[in-house]
Amino acid sequence: MGKLTDKAIQAAAAKVKDYKLTDGDGLYLLVKVNGTKSWRMKYRIGGKEKCLTIGPYPLRSLKDARQIAFEARKTIADGQDPSAIKQAEKAAVAEKTQVDLETVENIFREWFKKFSVNWVEGHASKIIRRLEADLFPYLGKEGIKDIAPSKLLMVLRKVEARGAIETAHRLLNNCGQVWRYAVATGRVERDITQDLKGAIPPAKGSHLGAITEPNEIGTLLRNIENYSGSEVIRHALKLAPLVFVRPGELRQAKWSEFHLEEEIWFIPAERMKGRRPHVVPLSAQAKAVLESIRPLTSDSEWVFPTPQSKTRCISDMALLSAIRRMGYEKEEMTAHGFRAMASTNLEQMGFDSRLIELQLAHADSNEIRAAYKREPHLLRLDERSSMMQQWADYLETLKNGAKVIPLRA
Repeated sequence: MGKLTDKAIQAAAAKVKDYKLTDGDGLYLLVKVNGTKSWRMKYRIGGKEKCLTIGPYPLRSLKDARQIAFEARKTIADGQDPSAIKQAEKAAVAEKTQVDLETVENIFREWFKKFSVNWVEGHASKIIRRLEADLFPYLGKEGIKDIAPSKLLMVLRKVEARGAIETAHRLLNNCGQVWRYAVATGRVERDITQDLKGAIPPAKGSHLGAITEPNEIGTLLRNIENYSGSEVIRHALKLAPLVFVRPGELRQAKWSEFHLEEEIWFIPAERMKGRRPHVVPLSAQAKAVLESIRPLTSDSEWVFPTPQSKTRCISDMALLSAIRRMGYEKEEMTAHGFRAMASTNLEQMGFDSRLIELQLAHADSNEIRAAYKREPHLLRLDERSSMMQQWADYLETLKNGAKVIPLRA
């Protein structure tokens, strides 16, 4: 039986210095100057004196403290260090708690909360719905660092199996964004989605290379900005993503078609694929590109004349050659790819698909309805102007390297 009693422990008052009330066999109660009391046990193991913290009084009663001290002495008799065992147990609990917090769903929702404030509502809702429908039910409760590429591929195959190949690509792209975020925040060591490139067949109709992922768009825009070839070509490439017209419509642009004061580019019917006139609203950034190149080419009717002769516009291979010179293969990016870049991402931003189609100057599938459009090139012009400025602002953010969320999902 120890020396202490509950009555003596309760009567112990704080003094000017910490002091001990000894119970025996190394067990004692430490009374602090602030009046708190805690159980400790002094012992020796491997020739070294050590101290085991048992817990505070009265949360740990005298009876509890003696029982814990008894178990600790048995552990010491077996040649083990009770303090080391306690620390290992605490570390295991902490690790399990951390793993429980770092599930796939928790990390994805953390990423979504952090970045979705910069998205339009339609884009954000599409992404979270996709994750909740196609990812969380299968991998949501698993620790993100425990996910192997093959396990993620199984989930993507489920989406592919129902014929939603484009959705599978978008889901993989979202996973890549979150895994890179997890790498940056120290949750995982690498982006496993890099192992799945080429694992999903391309969506039907995606023949032309186009960059649609925000980080890659930002890199492309910076590469264009730093393009060391012809200044005329560089300016054409800078304008291309801002107006996303067909390559032929861009390279054959004439100064007479631009009305910078009204902030529009009027392309006559004879130059359009559908043989209908087309209006391209000019963002502030598009106007800046035109104003920058005007001193170089204002003595030509062409905005982008060839270096050899100002009486001819650049060739149909000029932009493509420049893209190749920057290191992009045909599967990655083409001159036509700026249209896919815009159409894919504007839809993800929540813009009406019909509005995007109008800006792309795609033929109206309903010929009867089209026949009643007296001036189809002017349809919803105010809305298109707003869309084009928002798109230009987004591209500028990407080019500047800000952390923004991918438009393509």
